[in-house]
Amino acid sequence: MPSPSPVPVQNRRRRPRFTGLIKPHEAFPAIARLDRRMNERTYGRRLGPQADAALVRLSTAANHSVLWMGLGAGLAATGARGRRAAVRGLGTLAVASATANLLGKGLFGGDRPAADVLPLVRRLRRYPTTPSFPSGHSASAAAFATGVAIEWPAAGLVVAPVAGAVMYSRLHVGAHWFSDVVGGAALGVGLAVLGRWLVPSPPGPAPDVPAGPPTDVPALPDGEGLFVVVNTSAGSGRILKEDPLEALRRDLPKARVHVLAEGDDLHALYDRAARGQADRAEDAEHAGTTADDVRPAVALGISGGDGTVSTAAAAAREHGLPLVVLPGGTLNHFAKAADLTSMSATVDAVRTGSGVSVDVAELRVDGKEPLTVLNTFSLGIYPELVSQRERAEKRLGKWPATVWATSRVLRSAAPLRLSVDGVVGSYWSFFAGVNKYVPQNLAPVERIRLDDGVLDVRTGRAEKRYSRVRLFLETVAGGGASSLAQRVQPLERHLAVDSWTTPDLALRFGDGTPHDPVILAHDGETLEIDGDRVVDATLTMVRGGLRVYAPTDPTAG
Repeated sequence: MPSPSPVPVQNRRRRPRFTGLIKPHEAFPAIARLDRRMNERTYGRRLGPQADAALVRLSTAANHSVLWMGLGAGLAATGARGRRAAVRGLGTLAVASATANLLGKGLFGGDRPAADVLPLVRRLRRYPTTPSFPSGHSASAAAFATGVAIEWPAAGLVVAPVAGAVMYSRLHVGAHWFSDVVGGAALGVGLAVLGRWLVPSPPGPAPDVPAGPPTDVPALPDGEGLFVVVNTSAGSGRILKEDPLEALRRDLPKARVHVLAEGDDLHALYDRAARGQADRAEDAEHAGTTADDVRPAVALGISGGDGTVSTAAAAAREHGLPLVVLPGGTLNHFAKAADLTSMSATVDAVRTGSGVSVDVAELRVDGKEPLTVLNTFSLGIYPELVSQRERAEKRLGKWPATVWATSRVLRSAAPLRLSVDGVVGSYWSFFAGVNKYVPQNLAPVERIRLDDGVLDVRTGRAEKRYSRVRLFLETVAGGGASSLAQRVQPLERHLAVDSWTTPDLALRFGDGTPHDPVILAHDGETLEIDGDRVVDATLTMVRGGLRVYAPTDPTAG
């Protein structure tokens, strides 16, 4: 008779009530033989008391994924890439753990090995009583490490040895068979790969391409013919640490420069400049001319925030002139999208006559003259959400600041009744971006190009059950929820955030009954509409509606 195995099946005291259906350790003799052989080798390995105790502590630290949550928090603290790695790693871990423990153990299962023959220093204080196959600890470890590696390969290389040590520890302490660990690891890796397909990683850095197609703009080597308004109150010097007045005097000495003063009409300033009228004696003097010798401007410029840039763009379009944007102000979304991230980038484009044609939108409210929109149009909570996010993102980072701002704003928000292209609905938020924005969530951050030719619409619907909670969870998930819904179509109807692209929008809000004013926001500016009247508004794309001095070869220099 063969001698009894030194690795007996776990004793009756620790035997689970339900041990699964297939029980691979009993159903497949080859697996049973491999398990016993591998566990005999593991049980016979002597690493010393200190290593034994360390492996027991490591195995215990992985209980309930405490170890991985700690590592995830550490990764998130390193910045945006670390946060993406932590979110994917912990998200994959949650799915793998649930699959292994709720589905895998019930379908497969089997008895665990006994640890009675191990020295006390190698034993866990409390052994699990759930079925054996697959190992939930191994599935979680493999899922977390692979998820992290998908987003950040270097961090994955650091996490992988820890994950491998956790898997080995389950053998070393006698909690699992070898096939349990292998099966758990395969499950974790497989779910991480599936997750990458269902929820792809966000795109990498934008390719080095111009923001729009090249267009003809006059070269102004010393700035002659350029009229620039500088809004010093917008915070340009503070944000960029570059004084636009100094840059203009040094690099474009013949440009006419007007420092915006309280009470100035910005649009009127541009009108006079385009007609060749000096606004003030010092404007002409700055350019080395007299007031009677001022010529019509051939380009209009602005240094300020998004609101003043939008006004300057409207004037440039009205007079058929190209626009010069010197990045300044607290918010400069348009300048960033146009690759104008420094004073020198703008100056080089002006000197060499480098320009691109970009899209704009026209906003018309109640049939009035259209307003030029460069960046965004919104109703509902979006303006307040962005304000709260940008207030906190330097301290927290973009994603945590977005989560914090969404939870804060949603608590006190009231839905808005709105007709969109003739369809009436209730909305927490309505956003339309000029060109496509990323990420695909309620509060997108930036654009890659300025010539997509579409309005990028995102809405937070309020009709659906638990819409506040859904909206918050989708914001936490970033673009992952919409990416998953694109691949698993039945999920789409459960999302609170709807998104689509269109060349134009027709909106109607207000129902004639008294209620709070409706705040309409565009490019950092706001319009307050009386809540007791019905208002019609249209937003229409104008392809190539503005010429801007900007790099046509972003890789140069």
